[in-house]
Amino acid sequence: MTSGRIIFLNGTSSSGKSSIARELLDILDDGVFFHLAVDSFNAMRSKRELGTEELDAALRRTRRGFHRSIAAMAEVGNDIVVDHVLSEPWRLLDCLTVLPPEDVLFVGVHCPLDELARRELVRGDRRPGLAAHQHDLVHAHGDYDLECDTSTASPRECAQRIKELLPHCPNPTAFTRLRRRHLTDSQEPPTAKHSLFG
Repeated sequence: MTSGRIIFLNGTSSSGKSSIARELLDILDDGVFFHLAVDSFNAMRSKRELGTEELDAALRRTRRGFHRSIAAMAEVGNDIVVDHVLSEPWRLLDCLTVLPPEDVLFVGVHCPLDELARRELVRGDRRPGLAAHQHDLVHAHGDYDLECDTSTASPRECAQRIKELLPHCPNPTAFTRLRRRHLTDSQEPPTAKHSLFG
């Protein structure tokens, strides 16, 4: 069984990841893609009030489970569009550990701070300043296969650029380069296959 491809969208809250993911599901025509969003996993949690320590632990477990759900879906052949916010270093390291790096197209979704603030106000369902807090954290690792700016390109235009790159993904991929840079040999799961891209 061939593993699925993973298009991994990383950006702040309100940067436009979900809009790009919806467009990708609409235009990608060479497989069956699933949109897995970290917000959807967070929304599945019970609604009772949690203390700070308990909430932090629950969120960490949620995100670790999310990463492994992506891996499990792809392992059995599903193509995945991931929508995530890598605002803590451990999240990226965990993804580098559990996802096959040669199967991940890593996309940075950027948006200027003033536009992020405007979108937060319009949405009304995000804590004001959340995107600004995340802004310098999510892209701190500094390596992608593709980057897009949703203040200058529409979600459909960003999705089209991703679609065009998919058969020609760089080799090595950004995930492969990041894994070499950040993980020791003992942290790396064994890999012995070629990239699914092109």
